[in-house]
Amino acid sequence: MAEEKFTAIIIGAGPAGSTAAYLLAQAGLEVLLIEKGPTPGSKNMFGGRMYSHALNRIIPNFWEEAPVERPVVREVITFMTEDKSVSLVCQDEKWANQPYHSFTLLRAEFDAWLASKAEEAGALLACGVRVDDLLIDNGRVVGVRAGEDEMLADVVIAADGVNSLMAQKAGLRKELEPRQVATGVKEVIELPPEIISQRFQVSGNNGVAQLFVGSCTKGMQGGGFLYTNKNSISLGLVVKGAALQRSSYRLVDMMEDFKAHPHIAPLVEGGQVVEYSAHLVPEAGLEMMPRLYGDGILVTGDAAGFVLNLGYQVRGMDFAIASGEAAAKAVKEAKARNDFSQQTLRLYEDFLKQSFVLRDMEAYRQAPHFLENERLFGAYPDLATGLVSKMFTVDGTAPVHLLNKFMGQLKESRIGWLQLAGDALKGGRTL
Repeated sequence: MAEEKFTAIIIGAGPAGSTAAYLLAQAGLEVLLIEKGPTPGSKNMFGGRMYSHALNRIIPNFWEEAPVERPVVREVITFMTEDKSVSLVCQDEKWANQPYHSFTLLRAEFDAWLASKAEEAGALLACGVRVDDLLIDNGRVVGVRAGEDEMLADVVIAADGVNSLMAQKAGLRKELEPRQVATGVKEVIELPPEIISQRFQVSGNNGVAQLFVGSCTKGMQGGGFLYTNKNSISLGLVVKGAALQRSSYRLVDMMEDFKAHPHIAPLVEGGQVVEYSAHLVPEAGLEMMPRLYGDGILVTGDAAGFVLNLGYQVRGMDFAIASGEAAAKAVKEAKARNDFSQQTLRLYEDFLKQSFVLRDMEAYRQAPHFLENERLFGAYPDLATGLVSKMFTVDGTAPVHLLNKFMGQLKESRIGWLQLAGDALKGGRTL
């Protein structure tokens, strides 16, 4: 055993882990932040957008020094078939003013910056270190083992991502099931800044966030995303694991089809792919949340399943940051009491309830079940694009009133009135 003992060992230098390390080091506690990758963020992947409120509370005006890309001023939701697309667009210029509503990000740069803030505060950052196991003494986590090295701590914070081996080794969660996760793939496509601004009709350094539903996932549960960065576009797909498992499609082929779609191709024309990544995404909400605390251990961020997908809105980083903050509060209280048992560490869950994390997760508890409706990813995009296409088509045939066009398109879609009414009611109540 090493002689040195830390107050906290944090596994994973993503947003949750680095936030916890930053706040604990600020409080003067001995903190070790361990990252498996060669640098923080080198192994992390997400769509590309962070809502600002959580981090702004911890590091006011963080955008003045953080490597953010573009403030998002335009939201777009696009329904697509193989040859048609219909978009709902919302632009709010207030989102481009302080405190910025959200930013697009590149994780390799942003995570390295946030981890450096923890280092500046006094945390010890160890990169290129894989934690192999937890050290457990009489049922209590007392440290970690990395290769032949053993490091002791009063508490271990598992911030090691959706497939958290540490939470599993601590007996806080079971193996993930395919229906609980999705597989995401992303390409970063380099383009000149002025071309990006022109193509997406934004001024200066303002950005766009766009979500896609329909043919991009071959009708399977999931969707596409596009985020504009300063000098690149983040473009990708997320498909539910269980649906992908049952299909004959390969994500790499689906990605190529997506890029070739008439709506997407002009947006990425002339761009060069400079990065490709894939990642598991937690999708089951509270249903997949593990036990969040045990004797000497806490679970944060993606490892705790803190991702909220509403179809029209996807949140993860603000939950990760807030859960890292709540974990730090719990550890500071445990240090003050000199008690790192689960009786004290359960305060972590109380702090999460006081924040927006568990409040919002509970409010949208039924969202993952609603989004299992296959009509949302096939029949409804067909209905929307077909109806709007007919609204704007002039071909010399006899006019048809809009209501009759809708009735005809509904009949073609084979969606019954009762199904339509039921889905609308359930969606309204759920979302």
